[in-house]
Amino acid sequence: MSSIDRRGFLQATAAGAATAVAATAVAAVAGIAATTASAHPAAVAHPAAIPFHGAHQQGILTPQQRASAFIALDVTAGSRAELADLLKTITERARFLTTGGTPPDPGLTAPPRDSGVLGPTVLPDSSTVTLSVGASLFDDRFGLAGARPARLRTMDEFPDDALRREVCDGDLLLQVGAADRDAVTHAVREIARATRGGMQVRWRQDGFVSPPRPSGTPRNLMGFKDGTSNPDTTDAAEMSRLVWARSGAGEPAWVAGGSYHVVRVIRMLVEFWDRVNLHEQENMIGRRRDTGAPLTASHEFDDPHFENDPTGDVIQLDAHIRLANPRTHDTAGERMLRRAYNYDGGVDANGNLDMGLIFVAYNQDLDRQFVTVQKRLAGEPLTDYVQPFGGGYYFALPGARDSSDWLGRTMLA
Repeated sequence: MSSIDRRGFLQATAAGAATAVAATAVAAVAGIAATTASAHPAAVAHPAAIPFHGAHQQGILTPQQRASAFIALDVTAGSRAELADLLKTITERARFLTTGGTPPDPGLTAPPRDSGVLGPTVLPDSSTVTLSVGASLFDDRFGLAGARPARLRTMDEFPDDALRREVCDGDLLLQVGAADRDAVTHAVREIARATRGGMQVRWRQDGFVSPPRPSGTPRNLMGFKDGTSNPDTTDAAEMSRLVWARSGAGEPAWVAGGSYHVVRVIRMLVEFWDRVNLHEQENMIGRRRDTGAPLTASHEFDDPHFENDPTGDVIQLDAHIRLANPRTHDTAGERMLRRAYNYDGGVDANGNLDMGLIFVAYNQDLDRQFVTVQKRLAGEPLTDYVQPFGGGYYFALPGARDSSDWLGRTMLA
């Protein structure tokens, strides 16, 4: 297809899409990546409960669950004290929902203490709740201007983006994951019930991870394995180098143990993509669709060895994998931990399929990693088949260390 066809399609669907997606969510690309939890992902057995307490929040290095929801929120609390109460409430609810238990009996006259979606006893279902803060929380409402992470800001608009600001950014972001869809829905409802009056939903996008087919890394909705080159989450030194923020060098002390959290929701123009021949699709990505192997190799996790193909005779110079991760000594520090999900929003107001990717990445340094890679991807051939339309930059708070701690305590100290 030509870029003229694609632009005409976007113009014809823009008005309907704005209505259809207002409650669904947000996009852009730093490499089309549906993530897995390690460099060599495999099917994992989800434990009943994932530990809530620790130096880092759950839901970052946690093996990726099948279902997710991303909810951006605007804080309506009226004071710093009310903000602290809100964060304490979110922490308490997240702790219970991810640990499980039986809600107390409220008596005959009070409403139930739980929606009952999961039955009389809440089972953890490998649930995680990850809380991140956006740049707008550090305005003059709560006296937090001096505590803002140094690189946190309103999300940049890159040359190939078509951002709609009503589905971008937000004071807070909740990333909820679970093995099953109903556990995600339950957690979202219970947190919303407990925090009514303290925050308001700005945008929401639900996602899912496909099972590996037939093996290895799951596929995105373009049919390609996605997330093959993720760093190994079991390598603590690698996570310290690429994921966890550090205090100093302009960063406030409280950020240690947190991470810059990028969320980009990307619409895939699948009607057009499905009309492109397989050879052209593979050249744009730089990998074989069936096995996920680089075009210069035989197996999914083989190194593409770009140095043996310097003029792009096999993997073209503007192929996605070559731009996203050049695999040079100078670009080794740009790798991100990706944790993306597919989404299927049905159809837009014009009857076109609305589906794509919720790109998610954790970074030690937003500019060194995500922004640098995103700039390098500008103008790649794949941009004719994707439409970044929203999302945000956030900072994932350090973890709650024990049962007396709460998310955001050090930020407000």
